[in-house]
Amino acid sequence: MPQKKKVEAPTGNHNHIHKLKYKICISGAAETGHCSQDAIEKAEQMGQEVAKRGLVLMTGATIGIPYWAAKGAKEAGGMVIGLSPAASKEAHVKTYHLPTDYHDLIIYTGFDYSGRNLLLTRSADAVITICGRMGTLNEFTIAFEDHKPNGVLEGSGGMADMLREILEKSHRGWGNVVFSRDPSDLLDKVLDIIETEEEKNGVKGRII
Repeated sequence: MPQKKKVEAPTGNHNHIHKLKYKICISGAAETGHCSQDAIEKAEQMGQEVAKRGLVLMTGATIGIPYWAAKGAKEAGGMVIGLSPAASKEAHVKTYHLPTDYHDLIIYTGFDYSGRNLLLTRSADAVITICGRMGTLNEFTIAFEDHKPNGVLEGSGGMADMLREILEKSHRGWGNVVFSRDPSDLLDKVLDIIETEEEKNGVKGRII
């Protein structure tokens, strides 16, 4: 039986064959009344930036900041995946009163909010915090403990404007946390960390 010919990977710096897309989780407040005046606009812009770079946006399939980020990504032609706290579409809509629009698919975890948060952050390559309340802090700390890239959009209000002080007072170092007031700049910083970590671990663009 003839041997199967091995397909050689093309050379150069732009090898996109079988390349996995980075998944960026947007974490933020469902209730945006306490956020900065431009937080929703910045969330949409962040979603647009994720889409423009050919990345996948992940959200908690909820209202507020994640919803507006999903809207921005979809309107820019991006892909959006949501992880719901509910166990079914019916429960997602009728029990949790959560939306289904601006997403390409929603995974119904059935683990309520705390379990959903863990699955969401573990599934993403990086987490970006915009505004936020206690649930957002939960997602941030999970990503921090997992040594994942953590981007914080300062000036968006809520938890995002408290995290620098929390890190300073927690005496655990800064981990892979980066800060910026500009969505595009923040995403660039997050991507730099992802790519640096992949190069260090020898997995960037690896094809078997």
